[in-house]
Amino acid sequence: MKQSIKRRRVTKPEKPRKDFPLFPHATGRWAKKIRGRFRYFGTWADDLKGERAILKWLDERDDLLAGREPRPKGDAAGPTVKFVCDSYLTHKEQQRDNGEMQPRSFVEVYKSCLRITAAFGRGRLIADLRPDDFRQLRKALSKIRGPGSLGNEIQRIRSVFKFAFDEGIVETPVRFGEGFNKPTRKVVRIARAKKGRRDLQADQVRAIIDEAGIPLKAMVLLAVNCGFGNTDCGTLTFSALDLKGGWVDYSRPKTGAPRRAKLWPETVLALRTSIAKRPEPKDKADAKLVFITSHGAAWAKPIGSNDPVGALFGRLLRDLDFHRDGIGFYSLRRTFRTVADQVRDTHAIDLVMGHASAADDMGALYTQNIGDERLEAIAAHVRTWLFPAAKKRVK
Repeated sequence: MKQSIKRRRVTKPEKPRKDFPLFPHATGRWAKKIRGRFRYFGTWADDLKGERAILKWLDERDDLLAGREPRPKGDAAGPTVKFVCDSYLTHKEQQRDNGEMQPRSFVEVYKSCLRITAAFGRGRLIADLRPDDFRQLRKALSKIRGPGSLGNEIQRIRSVFKFAFDEGIVETPVRFGEGFNKPTRKVVRIARAKKGRRDLQADQVRAIIDEAGIPLKAMVLLAVNCGFGNTDCGTLTFSALDLKGGWVDYSRPKTGAPRRAKLWPETVLALRTSIAKRPEPKDKADAKLVFITSHGAAWAKPIGSNDPVGALFGRLLRDLDFHRDGIGFYSLRRTFRTVADQVRDTHAIDLVMGHASAADDMGALYTQNIGDERLEAIAAHVRTWLFPAAKKRVK
């Protein structure tokens, strides 16, 4: 016979006075919702009148209302791993909200902070961290990441602690030790060589185009014609297209760098076909988007969600038996760059791809305009590589 379990109901205390700024939360703590997030100020079981809670609230109020993490108080205390990570994420949130940082980059930073707290403990004092701690962290990371991504992860983690020193949160820089260095360029090159090429051959791209349905065919052509990536396709707007003239003029979402490209007649035709059969978006905010899923949603999903463009393309690769490690939708962008480089017009190709020029590239700094004829030459060269037998424009 099953026995019923009676839940014990906990009686919450009353507020000590009407203007008391905190409330008894169901978790048994005095709480307050600040900037959309619950903050807690100790348990109420041993503080029924909230005397200690109100002191903690008054001590932390200014920082919390300003969106800052309260700093630890007292000579015996010191900045903890949690405090440093929270402070860094608050800073990065502001950059993201101001448009200075892409949401995808913020998610990577957030994940890095989770790894830091998981490795060292949230309450660990920064002053207690030693090179051996970082050596062990690198060892754990190297088991799940290749040399290239390991280097990126180490750089993000170093940036968290550099921020703490630059902001005066810690008095001295954190010592990482030689055991927390990024992999050398030689190691990265060897690892990439083992993976093999990550572009596609012309016959493979043609087969993909022939088998792709609507709207994937248009996305594939944008990728190999203009170097578009998954997010570029998912966020492409009607205002960026000039189908009559055959141009796309669209700043790259990832970097904000301007981009302009000549569209092939095959790409224009695929776009027109896709737009003619485009489902109505459920969200009015998506009405400006060129591509809408069969469910009426945007193709560009929130960071951390499944990538529908990559997933659909991956299924097509498997159907064609083209699937292998390192090959995905982004391989089309790599293919475009590989073929386009034969034109030897780096600055024009960068404009097509939305690549921001390096700070020390004086040629790019002094170049004030790139003529459309240079962009047309790039498009023509890649098109001839892909469709060598094509002699006439598709009307």
